[in-house]
Amino acid sequence: MKPLCVDLDGTLIATDTLWESVLLLLRHNFLLIFLLPLWLIKGKAYFKHQIAQQITLDVTTLPYRENVLAFLQREKDAGRHLVLATAAHHSIAQAVAEHLKLFDDTIATDAHTNMKGITKREALKQRFGIYDYIGDSPADLPILQAADQGYFVGTPRLECPPDRIFTVPQTSWLAWLKVLRPHQWVKNLLILLPLLLAHEFLNLDKLGNALLAFIVFSGAASAGYILNDLLDLQADRAHPIKKNRPFAGGLVPIQYGLPFFIILIGLSFLISLWWLPLLFTGMLALYLLSTIAYSFYFKHKLIVDVFLLAGLYTLRILAGGIAVSIPASSWLLAFSMFIFISLAFLKRYIELLQQYSQKVMKNRSYEVDDIELIATVGISSGYIAVLVFALYINSDKVATLYHSAAFLWMICPVLLYWITRVWFLAKRQRVLEDPIQFALTDKISWIVVACIFVFMVLAEFIG
Repeated sequence: MKPLCVDLDGTLIATDTLWESVLLLLRHNFLLIFLLPLWLIKGKAYFKHQIAQQITLDVTTLPYRENVLAFLQREKDAGRHLVLATAAHHSIAQAVAEHLKLFDDTIATDAHTNMKGITKREALKQRFGIYDYIGDSPADLPILQAADQGYFVGTPRLECPPDRIFTVPQTSWLAWLKVLRPHQWVKNLLILLPLLLAHEFLNLDKLGNALLAFIVFSGAASAGYILNDLLDLQADRAHPIKKNRPFAGGLVPIQYGLPFFIILIGLSFLISLWWLPLLFTGMLALYLLSTIAYSFYFKHKLIVDVFLLAGLYTLRILAGGIAVSIPASSWLLAFSMFIFISLAFLKRYIELLQQYSQKVMKNRSYEVDDIELIATVGISSGYIAVLVFALYINSDKVATLYHSAAFLWMICPVLLYWITRVWFLAKRQRVLEDPIQFALTDKISWIVVACIFVFMVLAEFIG
């Protein structure tokens, strides 16, 4: 019986192992980015071999195509000789074969030969003579044309009977939108706070600048999320919820991630430099560098990761003040730091609850035994934020902005209620991921926001 040869990248899995390996390499040691061009000059085979010497790709978490696996299992049960024929490095091919326990043989790239296209075709013809082949890309066309029977994954690029086509989900605009995480843009509304709290929201020039600043930060934030998702592929795939993210689930090709990241950054800085103050662009650069540093390094540092996350929220407020030429008050910055430290610890608390069976979290420095301490520090930080707000009500600043501070006191119990409630719900595992995302879909949280707004309006106009 003639062998059935199967491609790996894009065919057996909904991703590209070379890009996966490069991203994993950069996450472990970003400085190696300077060696990548030197390795590539010596050829694709040498390039792949050098990367394979530096990292070990976890093939157990790769997004395998279930319909292709089911077909291979049926062929295996029928006594078919299965061959994994891939341009991926032989160490990856061997690891996949050992994991799936389906393949009888592997043909893959080594230090000298890049097993792709015509090279792969000649290797298959020399070893087997007649073979069947499953592929997915233009590089597979010469191999498919030489095969006795060809199978295609995705949209066929040559004539192929319907029963030899494996359908796959197409990348949709909704998947691309999900890559941007638009629900996270609500965090950038913090940019509007200095304008709102200074009671200059009706100043159209400043409002225009604030909205531009919001757009710029949203673009930069989406770029940061793209980079974070690319660097966290393996950890996300091991997570019950994050495994459905577009890059981790193979819904969007990871090779498009870095170009999309660069485009978003370029547009954000272009808008900022053209229309907004230069100092605001400096704050945008600081935000971007901080998010990159977080993704590459600080995400894995105990406590520092939480403080950096809280700092990024506060940085948004500072940048918003610069955009509209209204300095953010020290009271606002202090409140922001404590409330967002509370929410950042809440995020870690939720992650620990979801991974209680593991002693150490994936890509984190927290242990399950830390969970009670995290809750204590997180709740305390939230309460301190309310204390800061109470002290602010007694400050001279309030007397110049509001007619009646008595209404502002009503905000304190509302905030205490919301902070306590969200921690209770997290303990009961009813907050499944990001607390900000939870608040957007929680009716009580919207009522809390409405109450705070009403009390602020009453404080300003009644007295």
